[in-house]
Amino acid sequence: MIRVSLGVAMILLLTSTAICKAEDFRKKTDQTSGYTQKEVWMAYDGFNKTFLDSNKYIYKTDTSFEQAVDRGNGAAAIWCQPIYWEMAMNAYKLAKSEKDKRRTKEMRKLCEKIFAGNKAHYAHFDFDDNNENTGWFIYDDIMWWTIALSRAYELFGEEEYLRLAEASFKRVWYGSDKVGDTGSYDEEDGGMFWQWQPIRNPNPNKPGDGKMACINFPTVVAALTLYNNVPEGRPESTGQIPECQSKRQYLAKGKEIYEWGVENLLDQKTGRVADSRHGKGAPNWKAHVYNQATFIGASVLLYKATGEKRYLDHALLAADYTFNEMSSAEHILPFEHGIEQGIYTAIFAQYIAMLVYDCGQTQYLPYLHRNICSGWSNRDEVRGICGGEYTQALSTDVVVDSYSASGIPALMLLFPAIR
Repeated sequence: MIRVSLGVAMILLLTSTAICKAEDFRKKTDQTSGYTQKEVWMAYDGFNKTFLDSNKYIYKTDTSFEQAVDRGNGAAAIWCQPIYWEMAMNAYKLAKSEKDKRRTKEMRKLCEKIFAGNKAHYAHFDFDDNNENTGWFIYDDIMWWTIALSRAYELFGEEEYLRLAEASFKRVWYGSDKVGDTGSYDEEDGGMFWQWQPIRNPNPNKPGDGKMACINFPTVVAALTLYNNVPEGRPESTGQIPECQSKRQYLAKGKEIYEWGVENLLDQKTGRVADSRHGKGAPNWKAHVYNQATFIGASVLLYKATGEKRYLDHALLAADYTFNEMSSAEHILPFEHGIEQGIYTAIFAQYIAMLVYDCGQTQYLPYLHRNICSGWSNRDEVRGICGGEYTQALSTDVVVDSYSASGIPALMLLFPAIR
């Protein structure tokens, strides 16, 4: 009896201590004064100084490389480069909002250089070039670029960006005669296949092949971003494989893939987004932050385009699941150890910002500021970079990949310190 009482007392003491520590953490990290506007720029400058190859203007894999030579020798993944380009666009928008003419000009130039560098490195955006080193060989790799190119056109009005965005969307949806694949879109059962065939397989995608969330919801985001940006009076295309499409056609494609995704990849009770589904089999319910993110973004874009509240409800459900079920008790976003997975927070930043700002859902701001404060306070002050585990101090002597380091500066650019 005495041992039981002592054990209970110890549990109560430990629980009380944990609660107090958690409460102290909440109080400390809920303060938006935990970082300043100067530190927002410090974080972004540190990221670029460390990871941007200043000769080629593409980003490096990690701090062990001096240059971004190619896929196996220091160049960050082809699908992550557009995420970094979008960070530069967000930096440009932030500088412009601050009426900082010098920095605005500097960030505009940076955006141009990153585009030019990636164009030179990645087969001049020839989406029929399926060289696995500096070319295109997975459908979602291209679709992430479609999104970034569409946003760049929206921001800067450069016609080349729109032309490439539409060419890349066409490439993914319909396939390539030159390569021999039949496209990501499944005409019979709906949804988007992840990998094209043939890359090493002479057969086209089969009904049981994988349809991943990372191609389906980015396709919706791309279609809706193009819908928002193609000319209003453009006539509908009638060809079997159109070069470009009307606003209505892009909207219809976005809606169709979204409905397939809701039916096959979303737990409609919880807001959990499945990683993938193969044929009629059960979905792979492993949830990843970037899939939650693109589903939120797809939902927000459709809500804004149609005014239908169910889209907003879906976005809120997915955001709540991310913070309440996937994150820690203090709502710190999860970090996944694995190749390129560190970039998930940077992607989440882009789409949760749409939900917060475009839909007025400010209830997530304390969680976001808490993540920023925690990650920034644990940075490596010597190199000026952050790690992917925001509650862990980052040592000055460890190799850090650009993916993991991108999350905090990406969040800071979109959720700057409140002045």
